[in-house]
Amino acid sequence: MLFRSTILFTIALAFILSSCSPQHSDLIVAKYGDNEIKLKEFENAYVKNVGSVEIAKKDSLSKLKNFLDLYLNFKMKLRDAEVRGYGEDEALKQELTDYKKKVGVTYLLEKDIVEPGIKDLYNKRKWELRVSHLMIRPDSSGEEAARKLTQAILDSIKNGKSFEEMVSKYSQDAFSKPVGGDIFYITAGQLPIEFEDAAYNTSKGEVNPSVIRTKYGFHIIKVTDKKERVPQIRASHILVSFNDEKGQPDTAFAKTKLDTVLKHLKSGEDFAKIAMLYSDDTGSKQQGGDLNYFERRMMVKEFDEAAFKLSVGQVSDVVKTNFGYHIIKVTDKKPYPSFEDDKENLKKIFKQTRYQSEYDSLISRLKVKYNFTINENNLKLITSKSDSVKVGGEHPKMDEIKDLEILSYVGGSIKAVTFLNQLNGSNDYLNKLISLDILKNASNKFGADYLLDQEALNLEKTNAEFAALMEDYRNGIFIFKLQDDEVWSKINLDSTRLYNYYSETKNNYMFPDRINFSEIFSRKDSLINHYYELLKKGENFDSVASKYTERPGYAEKAGNYGLVEINSSALAEEANKLKYPGDYSGPFANAGGYSIVKLFVKEPSRTKTFEEAKAEVSGAFQEAESKRLEQEYIDKLTNKYKAVIHYDNLEQAFKNE
Repeated sequence: MLFRSTILFTIALAFILSSCSPQHSDLIVAKYGDNEIKLKEFENAYVKNVGSVEIAKKDSLSKLKNFLDLYLNFKMKLRDAEVRGYGEDEALKQELTDYKKKVGVTYLLEKDIVEPGIKDLYNKRKWELRVSHLMIRPDSSGEEAARKLTQAILDSIKNGKSFEEMVSKYSQDAFSKPVGGDIFYITAGQLPIEFEDAAYNTSKGEVNPSVIRTKYGFHIIKVTDKKERVPQIRASHILVSFNDEKGQPDTAFAKTKLDTVLKHLKSGEDFAKIAMLYSDDTGSKQQGGDLNYFERRMMVKEFDEAAFKLSVGQVSDVVKTNFGYHIIKVTDKKPYPSFEDDKENLKKIFKQTRYQSEYDSLISRLKVKYNFTINENNLKLITSKSDSVKVGGEHPKMDEIKDLEILSYVGGSIKAVTFLNQLNGSNDYLNKLISLDILKNASNKFGADYLLDQEALNLEKTNAEFAALMEDYRNGIFIFKLQDDEVWSKINLDSTRLYNYYSETKNNYMFPDRINFSEIFSRKDSLINHYYELLKKGENFDSVASKYTERPGYAEKAGNYGLVEINSSALAEEANKLKYPGDYSGPFANAGGYSIVKLFVKEPSRTKTFEEAKAEVSGAFQEAESKRLEQEYIDKLTNKYKAVIHYDNLEQAFKNE
């Protein structure tokens, strides 16, 4: 009975202890004042610092402890910044606002436009569509009449009329009209966005139910095929030209030559060998007919269509194009790339074809969201008072118009004085006469910037990632100001302190063994030997060097190198072999030519004077003072907040991941 009671008591005690022990993430690793750093916060900060959980898990306890020391210092500094009221400092608030606008707009455009845009493009480009269209241009009939005509034709097609028949009767695209409107295979990123999006939203064999407007006109779109896209193929070909060996058209000659080529291929002979012997394509025949990799629409239509139907290793039937008869062999096909591998290419295509449209859509949404308005009456008033006034100069009636409201939106409004100053600073309008069209255009352009700024200022409220980015920057500018207040601004670089520091540390500032020498250099051994003979006859070394040395930039210095380290070059080492000042060497081979060197002085290693070492002393003193003042500041914070670290709890770090 006693044994059973003991067991039950032990189980109960274990349950009580486990219930009272803190959860893994709630373990306290440090305390400062009334604040705590819990293990989960530490883990998040550490992962952010090293880059990933996987790296963090492999790091030693010693590394974790070192980081905790730094992180505690960081947190105490932020608390000190809060106590000092940095959050209400107007200069710091303005800096943060400016940064929030600048980074926020870039972040917004990337996250709202570019990232979703390139992912959509990537998914669309997995497919290729064969598309036909009927196009009506608004040139002569006008916009509305062209739209109504196109709609009437579409209604007829919906009621049973043949699409191809309507194309033959009405389409104004002369290129595709003779072939039922066929514009061959397309993929996303090649045609106007409105056309592509409509095509990708149309099923195979169907006609899109809406009239589509592009910059070329009004379109009725039919998708005739849809299949997975092969980005690139590699193919070789044998071309038999319609012309004979003299360059004259001769179909009979071409067919005879083609029969010869086919006979060789059917007997199993090597395709590349036959191409080198018989192909009329001078650009590829020496490579066995190899055309390297190519995409859809890079070759003429007949060639393209035949080549992309072939499997790797397969040889086509005879394909006729304007160039002659082709026999094609596909040698490789590239698979569709991963998103990451194709990302930069996708960005390039997106910026060229879709970015502006998506940007305009975003601005339109923001105009609604922020109730954006342009006061056209005030623009007209400014125009009436701007007769012969050019953008870029002072407006003669600024006092009369400066307070007119030009733009307004939830969060702000822009007066004429600000608007016109911005107009003057824009190269897009410089030196143009102020007109209503220019003012309207600038209003929309500048308005887009204001709306993006406003959205950026509100981004923290809706985007946790951006909020974290702003918190990091806010912390950064607070820490920077603290460092300036407590460390950098307190470093006193007066000469007395620098000299005293130099006196205490002068052994750190040493010149190595050095040598001063001059050189006569020539690229020809005959000339260097001639100069050597002149020296032996008593010619002055400096005079010979000034007249004859071929080393660029050294003739004016009589070949002198000044004081340099003895091991700094092969020339210095050669000069160091000379025993007495004034001695000169015999000619010796040197990189690119031949040299004679003369010794002026050997200077053994010595301590630099204060003046010689002043720049180094200044740098070392600032570094030492920075460390000292930094440690004083940390010690002050540690004492103020009675900081305590629980290193033992770090042993649980990343054990729960």
